[in-house]
Amino acid sequence: MTKRNIDLHCDLLVYLMNPNSRIDDREIGCSLPFLKEGNVGLQVMAIFSPTLKESTHYGKQQSKIFSNLIKTEDFYLLNKLSDLEDNTKTFVIAAIENASGFCEEDEKLEQGFKNLENIIKETQKLLYIGMTHHTENRFGGGNFSEVGLKEDGKVLLDYLADKNIVIDLAHTSDALAFGILNYIDQKNYKIPVFTSHSNFRNVCNHKRNLPDELVKEIIYRKGLIGINFVKDFIGNDSSENLYKHIKYGMEHEAENHLVYGGDFFFDKSHPDKSRYPFFFDEYNNSTAYNFINKRLSEDFSPEVMKKISHQNAENFLISLGY
Repeated sequence: MTKRNIDLHCDLLVYLMNPNSRIDDREIGCSLPFLKEGNVGLQVMAIFSPTLKESTHYGKQQSKIFSNLIKTEDFYLLNKLSDLEDNTKTFVIAAIENASGFCEEDEKLEQGFKNLENIIKETQKLLYIGMTHHTENRFGGGNFSEVGLKEDGKVLLDYLADKNIVIDLAHTSDALAFGILNYIDQKNYKIPVFTSHSNFRNVCNHKRNLPDELVKEIIYRKGLIGINFVKDFIGNDSSENLYKHIKYGMEHEAENHLVYGGDFFFDKSHPDKSRYPFFFDEYNNSTAYNFINKRLSEDFSPEVMKKISHQNAENFLISLGY
């Protein structure tokens, strides 16, 4: 279908909430110039909200930003996979990172679902929804929590059962991830699942990375694993660890499930300066795909490179009806 790269997660929409920010700012690794230079044909744009008072403001504002972007000649909404045959355009799909973006902690669920429908109306479609971010919310536990699936999380899954929207497990606690999978099975729902931007915990022991049991479940359910470029999740000691994650995935039957989920965001405003810089120089913007692809072709094979760079993601999108 295409020889261009597909990336499942970036935070450009959050960045564009800042006054005077622009899509061509080279302050953020997923700005339009970097996407073009990195030969990115499809970029999934996350609508991110922290879990706090007025969290839905983030969801509303970013969905409007996305709506405005696809009315320009800079970004084009992906309607069907064959759109990617046009190599002159940068295609996008919206997603939600943290359900607090459409439902606050003290808001009625019915209103939350109305908010979600408004976001879908603005963006025209959503590829995926992640229930949580780092912390616990009304739906379940985030990465830095031990909390599992809550009753409101079950109601959300009931609501999404026939919506053809993927559930993203990238920011769940282990307990929430398995709670989601068990509930989907119990109800015999056909809800697709994947992890948009997570690596392997056995390579880098971090709660944002996937334990082997969850890796097996994602593969079994024909999901995807989006390789994340943030140093903390690759392993801070060496940029070479990125290829260790990919090698580990290859050795654990994930060859047809590995994709890119770079997680580029505006790290310069992050309050935790001890983590700065958040990205290795080799992977700090979307142009990195050019030499990562070259390296994958050399270390593995051109066929493996094509799978990770775009074919695995394309096959998944086909399964969703794109």
